[in-house]
Amino acid sequence: MSGTCREVVTLQLGHYSNFVGTHWWNLQDAGLVYDAVVPEGELQSDVMFREGLTLGGHVTYTPRLIAMDLKGSLQTLRKQGSLYDTENENTTFTWQGQIMTHKESPPTKNPFLKDLDNLDTGGLLADPGFTCRSSAVGHSSVASAGASVAMETVNSSLERIQKSYRLEGSVRVWSDFLRIHLHPQTISVINRYNHDGESERLEAFGQGEALLQGPVLEDLEDRLHFFVEECDYLQGFQVLCDLADGFSGLGSKVTELLKDSYGGRGILTWGVAPVNHPESSPIKDLYHMLNSALGTLHMANHSSFFCPLTLRGGLGRRPHPPTTFPLINYDPTLWFHSSSVLALALDSMTVSYRLGQASAPMWQLSDALTDSGRKVVSAYGSVPFPMMHGSCLPEALDAFADALPWKPLSACPELGDGRCFGQSVTLKGFGGQSLVSPPLPGVEPPSPLHYERSGEDVLATYVRLRYPSSPLAVQLLSSPSKLTPPFPQIFSPDLGPQGFLQNQSAPPATPSHSVSSLPVLTSLQSSPAVGVQLSELQKACAALDLRRVTPSFLSHGPELGELTESLEQLLNLAHCYRLDHSRSSSDDDD
Repeated sequence: MSGTCREVVTLQLGHYSNFVGTHWWNLQDAGLVYDAVVPEGELQSDVMFREGLTLGGHVTYTPRLIAMDLKGSLQTLRKQGSLYDTENENTTFTWQGQIMTHKESPPTKNPFLKDLDNLDTGGLLADPGFTCRSSAVGHSSVASAGASVAMETVNSSLERIQKSYRLEGSVRVWSDFLRIHLHPQTISVINRYNHDGESERLEAFGQGEALLQGPVLEDLEDRLHFFVEECDYLQGFQVLCDLADGFSGLGSKVTELLKDSYGGRGILTWGVAPVNHPESSPIKDLYHMLNSALGTLHMANHSSFFCPLTLRGGLGRRPHPPTTFPLINYDPTLWFHSSSVLALALDSMTVSYRLGQASAPMWQLSDALTDSGRKVVSAYGSVPFPMMHGSCLPEALDAFADALPWKPLSACPELGDGRCFGQSVTLKGFGGQSLVSPPLPGVEPPSPLHYERSGEDVLATYVRLRYPSSPLAVQLLSSPSKLTPPFPQIFSPDLGPQGFLQNQSAPPATPSHSVSSLPVLTSLQSSPAVGVQLSELQKACAALDLRRVTPSFLSHGPELGELTESLEQLLNLAHCYRLDHSRSSSDDDD
């Protein structure tokens, strides 16, 4: 593509991070742009994807991604992928010694993966102009017109497949719903710990910290060098890290490595956590809370900003009920479901640094939200944004009346007092709908929003009415999040195919009705509510008799003194979110 591209390298650390990441990359794959010049205000795919060339001369287009997980987590997915299989077809090895054959039944594939294989073996994706699933296709000036046609053919084929299956009962791991090929340098498996089972589990923060040395460190550095050195203008790193298990410790060391090795680049870290964990217990719940506290503190220290991302009602042992959305019917116990909602929100919140033109780089987004050492931010989302088909943005926002338009995505409910240190709001997917209210002669506009003459002004006015003194950045993007198989169909029948509310006079949805795209409204905030959240998390951890209840946790590190010091630092971080930093220590204790 022409023009300057500010590349981003993504790291996914942990199994739930790879669940969220798989949905996110599927969304990016569905929205790939094949034009040589990206229209102003639209996403530039080259920011997140890289163009490559196989030894056979086929152009590939794959995520600039490093995904780390544990032994046994891939199931049917091969660590090296299958993108370069054709290059080894004609290679012959001769062995003169004795041969012993061991047969093992391969993991069974769900219906979606079988259909995807059928497309591959049918010859469509093996075409030189379309060398892999939808994202490994020729791109930029090298891509042929036939590649775009092939992409549309595959997408339409998969759309037809969508009606015949649901994956809720068959998804075991994240590769069960991955629709794209990955580069051989992407997947890194940590063989020291098991994905499942009762032994050798990565459960404690100290275990993860101790991992980043020796072969694991060397492997990560090699993969980083591979992706970074081919970048012309690296703006930074997008890190998704499991927050509640031992990966929080690994993520703390990885972000420290990135900060030390690539100083000045943006490091935007998202600490993800599922609503529930399989085979949970009181002691594991305690581990999850301590991991979350330590991971939040240390990853925030080493990142440009850190944002917890979860539908869980809290990061403690006794959370509130999970977040619900008026137009989504999801099962919070299914990682396949909850991760899809978080991926939709992340697709909107990352827009600002993925644009082709007039983009705001990572450092600009983080600087706007992290003043005075407030490195932890909170996320909120309206998924989907309820906009009536054929209406206008002022009417959609007025419909919320006094209620806020979004729900918590960071286990951090707003305080409701309109206080906010900084905010970044993004509306993605309004295409075809009016952003302003058409003036009617002789009719008084029903609200201040109807006076505004641009979508940015409408949204900014709405936010400022609710957060009067908050510094604000507003971003609007017309293209929606495109939902392709196997994204779960968890949406209300009140939504039409494009994700907009249907008019009451419209015919009811048919049983085969599916939503193919979605408008999403999100907000990233730095506010006193974050301080309350951090303070409550610190208080819950400090109330434990750490010597008695966590000997196994401490046996992996950190030591008791280090843990106590980290909890004090977490409380100091919480105090940064108070409006008056000069309060007396007695007030702080209160």
